[in-house]
Amino acid sequence: MLRGKRVILGVTGSIAAYKSALLVRELVKAGAEVRVVMTPSACEFITPLTLATLSRAEVVLDMFPGASSRGTWHIDLALWADVMLVAPASANTIARLAHGMADNALAALALALRCPLVIAPAMDTDMFTHPATQDNLEALRRRGAVVIPPDSGDLASGLTGEGRLVEIPAILETLEDVLFADGNDLAGMRVLVTAGPTHERIDPVRFIGNHSSGKMGFALAHAAARRGAIVTLVAGPVQLATPRGVRRVDVTTAEEMFAAVSDAATDANIVVMAAAVADYRAAEYSERKLKKDAQGEGEMLLRLQQNPDILRILGQRKRNQILIGFALETHDDEANARLKLAAKNADMIVLNNPTIPGAGFGTDTNIATLLFADGSSEHLDLLPKTDLARIIIDRAIHLLTTLSLDAAPASS
Repeated sequence: MLRGKRVILGVTGSIAAYKSALLVRELVKAGAEVRVVMTPSACEFITPLTLATLSRAEVVLDMFPGASSRGTWHIDLALWADVMLVAPASANTIARLAHGMADNALAALALALRCPLVIAPAMDTDMFTHPATQDNLEALRRRGAVVIPPDSGDLASGLTGEGRLVEIPAILETLEDVLFADGNDLAGMRVLVTAGPTHERIDPVRFIGNHSSGKMGFALAHAAARRGAIVTLVAGPVQLATPRGVRRVDVTTAEEMFAAVSDAATDANIVVMAAAVADYRAAEYSERKLKKDAQGEGEMLLRLQQNPDILRILGQRKRNQILIGFALETHDDEANARLKLAAKNADMIVLNNPTIPGAGFGTDTNIATLLFADGSSEHLDLLPKTDLARIIIDRAIHLLTTLSLDAAPASS
């Protein structure tokens, strides 16, 4: 997600400084190269040795690190970085940054930055809501800093309210948004994405389902939102955080997904059906748990009936709209996907085979072939699903642009 990116992490004197160890670990796992800068107060909460070990680099503590260091170390490090993240950011450090002070290593480094600055405040509620802190944060925003609002909850003081350091996944998502800004070419456009499995109920404890994690659909919703789209994400039963700026509708069954999609698809410019919708559901739902006989013998027959073919129905209904489906095939891959492309009246099918390593359910990567209605195709090698999502949205925008040109009246 952040592979090859250079991240400066500034750690300040907040009780939440202990979370910086987890944050460094996740940044490194995401592929980033991390350098940590600590204020003197931060060292009261977590040791530099811990962060140096996790980041695999020396931690900067002092304005004047020693005779072996150049006096312009802060300039060199500022030029090295792709982004600087201050997390947790105390009220004191926020005030220093807002007023351009350079009386410690972190503040001096921030003044020399040419890259984006991201700030994640963490402090007690009264300190965070104080007009001085709010004015300082607003001043930083006006200068282009990205401020991640803190969460609400239980605080170290025993009070409850705003001020908790935002969760690490939200910090990583913000860094990704800042580092991989994709422009605003979907501004005002509406994008509908489906994700995850559906669970078709048999009785109160059993269901028919599949192994879909929803990661591909969530990555697509995130990619579209980052390009300015108004995104609706219809999600089956998954354990994933909602991407920032995305409206989420949770469903369980195929019929529920069909109802939600039917409402949202009417005015959508792009529809991406990434969900693994169950083809069949139980013909009769049992209000009681179905039991085997007392001897544990015999067999149970389950009668199934077909679910709505959501992609096919959307293909029949579409007007001036790009429709993208997914084909999960284990044999005769391209031939089966081509048949699906035509039968569903889709503009593009994303074909993948879950039996190939790196392309199965629940992975963070995928191997896909994009098949288009004009007969062309594009094979993509192993990619993180976040990267594949950006490519799919790119192709959808191209198809939408072509559709708009074709629909435009000829000039006289």
